[in-house]
Amino acid sequence: MEQRGNSYQLDLFSLEDMEIEELSNINDVSMDEQEDESDLNISRLENLSQVVVTGTDWTTETILNQLKKGNIILDPKYQRRDAWSIKHKSRFIESLFLGMPIPQIMLAELKNARGKYLVIDGKQRLLSLRQFAAGTDEQEGFAQLKLRGLELKSEFNGLSYVDIEEQGLYPEEIAAFQNQTIRTVVVKNWTDEEFLYLLFLRLNTGSVKLSPQELRQALHPGGFVDFADDFTSRSELLKNVLKLKKPDFRMRDVEIFIRYFAFKFFLTDYAGDMKKFLDVTCERLNEIWKRKSSIIEDEALAFEKAIETTRDIFGAEVAFKKWKNGKFESKFNRTVFDIMLYYFSDNALAEKALQKKNEIVRSFVDVCENDSEFLTSLETTTKTIHATWKRYETWARILQGVLETPIRIPKLEENRIVF
Repeated sequence: MEQRGNSYQLDLFSLEDMEIEELSNINDVSMDEQEDESDLNISRLENLSQVVVTGTDWTTETILNQLKKGNIILDPKYQRRDAWSIKHKSRFIESLFLGMPIPQIMLAELKNARGKYLVIDGKQRLLSLRQFAAGTDEQEGFAQLKLRGLELKSEFNGLSYVDIEEQGLYPEEIAAFQNQTIRTVVVKNWTDEEFLYLLFLRLNTGSVKLSPQELRQALHPGGFVDFADDFTSRSELLKNVLKLKKPDFRMRDVEIFIRYFAFKFFLTDYAGDMKKFLDVTCERLNEIWKRKSSIIEDEALAFEKAIETTRDIFGAEVAFKKWKNGKFESKFNRTVFDIMLYYFSDNALAEKALQKKNEIVRSFVDVCENDSEFLTSLETTTKTIHATWKRYETWARILQGVLETPIRIPKLEENRIVF
């Protein structure tokens, strides 16, 4: 029993990463242009002295009440990006019944709504709790969790929180569960989103490379952001490209989708700050969503069509990968994805490209082998304005030559991308 308990506790503290295998090969995605602290204007963070960070021991009952009242923002739609299996959720709940220590949760109080909180860290734990306490009423929006695979509290297998309460056989266990404390850190009086991003990135320093898109979704809600979440959840093409079995729980698929819109609509606005570029894209498209949703939806279809075109030209196994050292690399490359979709989302261009597949592949291989500046723009310091301009400009010139058709070629003037 002691060995089992020790092993169990060791697993508990890595629960957030336990479903790595269920992310399929998302970690085979090249981290070129991964958002990180280099995207933050940390020197411009204002009034850090006003930020209040408090630690408190909220009980499970308190957290459940906050979740049910909607004070801790946990959208039911998040369940489609659920990272934990029923077994892992059940073991987490069992740990609460057993009084085991639980990793802390970090929340940020909304600036414009006191008593309401964004989740910075611990969303999987909170989602598990919310599902366990859910009733059968579909209006709640959360799927009810019935415990499974428990060994130490096997009498609860097959039961939800409601079931256990209704049986009335375990009043002491219910009381212990409700009064179990979970360390909760609350951030108040933050004045700058940069600070929350910094917290998020500092918390997520493990072996799994994470995307701040999850935080962006919470900070910039709106029609376009909801659409991006919905569309990528349904897109089998995008899942296939990223080798995902289900929507990525860290929303890196959503980030890649938003990057497409950012470069497609606002390439000339890119100033070398990927975080701000994507934030502003979300804000701008949220703002026009009601008036321009049909245009954005059509562009999403063009996004998928461009994926199909690129895979048809290069082959599904090597599309969106860079050529280096005599072969296509194994990892999906975001920057290659960006330039391929930017141009092949044009129907007329895509049709001509499909008629000259071999020439396009040969040209891509040739430029990777003979233009070191272009290759560098795909693999190192990729977030600079110069590198961004270089890959779009070079690929446009190549396509124009191969397809013998006019293409708008971006220029670099005074450190700005222009046409």
